[in-house]
Amino acid sequence: MATQITNYQCPSCTGPLRFDGEAGKLVCDYCGSQYETVEIENYYAKKDRLAREAFEEERKKPQAENEWDMSYLNSDWGKDADKMKAYDCPSCGAQLICDETTSATSCPYCGNPSIVPGQFAGAFRPDYVIPFKLSKDHAVKALENYYKGKKFLPDAFTKNNKIQEIQGVYVPFWLFDGEVDADIDFEASSTRVYTQGDYRITETSYYDVRRRGTVPFAKIPVDASTKMPDTHMDAVEPFDYTELKPFSMAYLPGFLAERYDQSVQRSSTRADQRAENTAVDIMKADVTGYSGYSVQNKKIKVNRGKVSYALMPVYMLNTKYNGEDYLFAMNGQTGKFIGNLPVDKGKYWKTFFGITVAVTAVLGSAMMFLL
Repeated sequence: MATQITNYQCPSCTGPLRFDGEAGKLVCDYCGSQYETVEIENYYAKKDRLAREAFEEERKKPQAENEWDMSYLNSDWGKDADKMKAYDCPSCGAQLICDETTSATSCPYCGNPSIVPGQFAGAFRPDYVIPFKLSKDHAVKALENYYKGKKFLPDAFTKNNKIQEIQGVYVPFWLFDGEVDADIDFEASSTRVYTQGDYRITETSYYDVRRRGTVPFAKIPVDASTKMPDTHMDAVEPFDYTELKPFSMAYLPGFLAERYDQSVQRSSTRADQRAENTAVDIMKADVTGYSGYSVQNKKIKVNRGKVSYALMPVYMLNTKYNGEDYLFAMNGQTGKFIGNLPVDKGKYWKTFFGITVAVTAVLGSAMMFLL
């Protein structure tokens, strides 16, 4: 049976432990001690009941043919539930959870400073987690570098964007396993150009090409948060699955984790599309030796398999400027960064007119020289 940490006090001084992504260890800020995750888990070892079950309402529903298998998902947190805190954002509705040693001061999704403590209630317990590998200092420097060279960025934005309020958030993801049966008919062509007498001849031959096969897939990621824009999550992907760990509460101290608000059913359309697109791309890549090709007919069937639940590390900052929200996100494992920035229209038009005047002056001088 797996074991989970049931409290997070330092064995040396009883101070709170936090997970340090750079060191890859649990660290005590009071006495400086550092511990391996497994070491602390064993130290506070207690049997953890892993009764794999979905929510009661999901259990009551008979599983339809070719539906995603959610029987692996577990809603039993055991004694860990007593150590969890929940926060609700009254502004955007985000639900955040963390261990009892971590406090939430503002919402990472909308920037609202009013986070209301709530009671932790049943939610699926994650199967996996990718721990934070980079520190908050990396995220701050990445945002500062992101600003560099942005000529049209308003000065007031960089001065008042609360850069130090970047927060580490474990973003919820559904991971889908299954396979795709693909049967695709292509029309391919090859072209030959040659000279015959005084004529240049182009000869095009057409071929019926068929590709058929089964493509297995594992852990197709779909973020389970409606608060996190898909464009941002797509931009900070991919995550390195070689560092995917079985979920442990030991990775939570010092970070927030969002509760999923997008169901497996609602996320499945995106998972199906990703699986289908990947299968089609693989079939297309196998059509070689021709000048070109086009898809004439295709039959695609997604055979749905197991669903897992995972938490992925993302540093986030939401800041406001002139009443608009600007969200920044950085992959806490790889450092990949994304964000949208405002434009100072005054700077833009000043630069535009400056370039226009300069070009006009150059053209005028050229005309005078020609005359």
